[in-house]
Amino acid sequence: MAKVYVSVGTNIDRERNVASALAALASEYDGLEQSRIFETQAVGFSGDLFYNLVVAFETRQSPQQVAAVLNRIEDAHGRDRQAGKFSNRSLDLDLLLYNDLIVDEPGVTLPRPEILENAFVLRPLAEIAGDREHPVTGVSFAAMWDQFDAASQPMWPLEK
Repeated sequence: MAKVYVSVGTNIDRERNVASALAALASEYDGLEQSRIFETQAVGFSGDLFYNLVVAFETRQSPQQVAAVLNRIEDAHGRDRQAGKFSNRSLDLDLLLYNDLIVDEPGVTLPRPEILENAFVLRPLAEIAGDREHPVTGVSFAAMWDQFDAASQPMWPLEK
């Protein structure tokens, strides 16, 4: 079984899309773990605030099969694939890690570069996988978060 980490983000109908995405993921994969949900500013464009979190699960599916499931769930949530990279999102599901696999092929890049670039990915990942090491850098996600310039990308955990 492979341990998989996926980022979840939305800035359109946030509460409904996060709840629905988590339900869809839980129907596909057993034992879903999740970070807290964080509210974040849009990065790279002016847009409404996002909800972001990271989920983890184990699977026997290949990375390509997981990516296809994530795309299907995004499509079911009205994902506009014609929109630019930096745009509003009904749902964005990104495969961040698949065990310690390193892959760079169309449709699957592991580990996702956004782990090193964006607080909205790194902080929730460090929350549920802090001791785990980045497959390329060998640095734990907790240590990476400790060194990240958090003030450059403000985010707030949602109250439960």
